[in-house]
Amino acid sequence: MSIDQLALLGGEPAFAEPRVMGRPNLGDREALFRRLSGALERGWLTNGGPLVQELEEKLAERLAVRHCITVCNATIGLELGLKALELEGEVVVPAFTFIATAHAASWVGLDVRFCDVDPATHLIDLDSLEQAVSERTSAVVPVHLWGAAAPVDALESFCEERGLRLIFDAAHAFACTAQGRTIGRFGDLEVFSFHATKFFNAFEGGAVTTEDDDLADRLRAMRNFGGRGAAGWGFPGTNAKMSEASAAMGLTSLEILPEIVARNRENHDAYREELASVPGIALRTYDPGEENNHQYVVVEVDGADFGLTADELVEVLAAENVGTRRYFVPGLHQVPPYRDDPSTRPVPLPVTEQLSERCLLLPSGLAVTPTDARSIARCIIEASARAEAVQVHLRQP
Repeated sequence: MSIDQLALLGGEPAFAEPRVMGRPNLGDREALFRRLSGALERGWLTNGGPLVQELEEKLAERLAVRHCITVCNATIGLELGLKALELEGEVVVPAFTFIATAHAASWVGLDVRFCDVDPATHLIDLDSLEQAVSERTSAVVPVHLWGAAAPVDALESFCEERGLRLIFDAAHAFACTAQGRTIGRFGDLEVFSFHATKFFNAFEGGAVTTEDDDLADRLRAMRNFGGRGAAGWGFPGTNAKMSEASAAMGLTSLEILPEIVARNRENHDAYREELASVPGIALRTYDPGEENNHQYVVVEVDGADFGLTADELVEVLAAENVGTRRYFVPGLHQVPPYRDDPSTRPVPLPVTEQLSERCLLLPSGLAVTPTDARSIARCIIEASARAEAVQVHLRQP
C-alpha cells in the first residue's frame, strides 16, 4: 500500500486541495495595492516612511503601550532588545520554544541556559527557572506561548528581586492579554512577530514595545545603524528597519483583525467539540477570561491511549491532504549547537522532552472553515479507530 492509499486506508483523501498550517491571512488586496501605489508615487520605500509611522502609531494604540518600534523581523527585534539592555554573561530561556529565541541571545554573544516549562500551560516554569539562574545570569527571556501569557507578575517580581532584566518573546501573542492587560507592556520590553505565518502579518516584520523612553530611543537608533538623526551617530547599530511594503501589508492586516480572530475562534471551537472525548488527544484550551488570537490549535497526542504517535498521526493526516506541524521538535537543548554544550542545560528538562514527543498543531486561519476543522477532527478520530491497520501500513518497507 502506497502513502497515497493510506488515505482512509484505500479511500479518497478527505480534501482535494491541501489544508495546511501557516497559510497567510490576506486582507483587502485593493487596499493593499492602494497603499503600495502611494509609496511608489512618493518614492519613499524605507527609512521610516509614512506607512511605517502610521503602523507604529496604530500598533501602539492597539497594544496600549508607550513605544512601538517596528523592525524587519522579530529575531532581529530580540537581538536589538538584548543589545540595547547592554547584557553580559548568560540569559535563561525556556527550552520549549522556537530556536530563534535562543539564537538571538547567542548571536549577540550571550550564553544561553535552558529551563523547563509547566506541563499544563507549556509556559516557563518558575521553579525550574530559579534552579537555572546563576551568578552569571543577566536576563530572563520567557515566551508567551500559543498566545497565552507567561506568569508576568511573578516573573517581574522574580527578576526585580534578583536584579535581572526581563524580555518577553511575544511572537505568538499579538492581540492577547495577561490578567486583562494587553501583552506588550510587560518587563523591560516585548518582541512581536509579523511573519507571513502569523495570524497578523506584514509579509515579514516585527515590533519591539516598551514603556521606557530611554530604551525606546536606543532601540530606534540601533535599528538605523546607531543613527539619531540630526544628533549624529550614537553607538554601533544595524539595519533592522521595516520597509513601506511591509507596513502596507501590516496596515491592511489590521483592518481584518476581528475577522481573523473570529474565524480562528470558530475553528478552535469546532476542533474542541469534535475531539473532546477522543482518548489520547488533549486539545490545548485557553483562559476564557483573557483575550487570545486563537491562532494555534495545539493537541497533545498520547500514543499509548490514542493508538498512534504524533509522528504517525502527521503521516495519516498528510495522506488526507492535511498539513500539520510538530512543535517544537526536538527541545532546544537537543538541537546543535546547544546539544553539544552541556552547560546550556543546568537543570533537568523532562516536560520539554515529553511535550516535544507529543505536540502537534492543526490548520486554522481564514483558509480553513469550521466545516474543514470538523472534517480534520474526524480524520483524527478515524485514524485512532484504525490505528492497528495504519501501523501495519506505516511499518511496511
